[in-house]
Amino acid sequence: MRPVYIATAYLGPIQQYCKMLQYPEVRIETAENYVKQTYRNRCVIAAANGPLSLSIPIVKPDTLKCQTKDIRISDHGNWRHLHWSALVSAYNMSPFFEYYADDFLPFYTQKWDFLFDFNEAIRAKVCELIDLHPKVAQTASYGFMDFGGRSDVCVADFRNLISPKISVEADVTFIPRGYYQVFREKHGFLPNLSVVDLLFNMGPESLLVLRDSIQEDACQPLQNL
Repeated sequence: MRPVYIATAYLGPIQQYCKMLQYPEVRIETAENYVKQTYRNRCVIAAANGPLSLSIPIVKPDTLKCQTKDIRISDHGNWRHLHWSALVSAYNMSPFFEYYADDFLPFYTQKWDFLFDFNEAIRAKVCELIDLHPKVAQTASYGFMDFGGRSDVCVADFRNLISPKISVEADVTFIPRGYYQVFREKHGFLPNLSVVDLLFNMGPESLLVLRDSIQEDACQPLQNL
């Protein structure tokens, strides 16, 4: 049984949900020092004018280093209203937005204190809607869990590789499959957007797109456990 390690993400990219389908066990990192300008607090959707990044404002920690699980959400800038308005504007003409809208609206009308808790709740809802059922555990400390010093266990670590700053081509296990997008004729196909782009456009077929975007990797033994 080979686990995969991923970071928490706000409406994470398709690449991340492929990992939840591909690997039998998923470890979501809680104990890392929070990393800025990543999918941890932002997502990218397809708007009328092209890719649009939506970022959740966070409360600046009192110390230079703060674990991801302790990062608090800020109410600055009325972000919930702005994000929901952006989603409605981008996807109200998509085939399945109306079908799923009521599942997502509560995340933008209720207050959440911690970013990790918000991300996990919305991730669980997305998995439910896609009919994806990963075996998920949260890390208690930074590193690799449950291997007792063994060096012959294959562990896939995507905590930093899945990033808006890193091309998807760096991930040999992910080959984005094209699918219908509302503004595809205008902008061409935009790969690896937020999973909601896939869900609102493809609905029940989302799981098939995830499956067809997976490329098996040749895992190497994990060293320095």
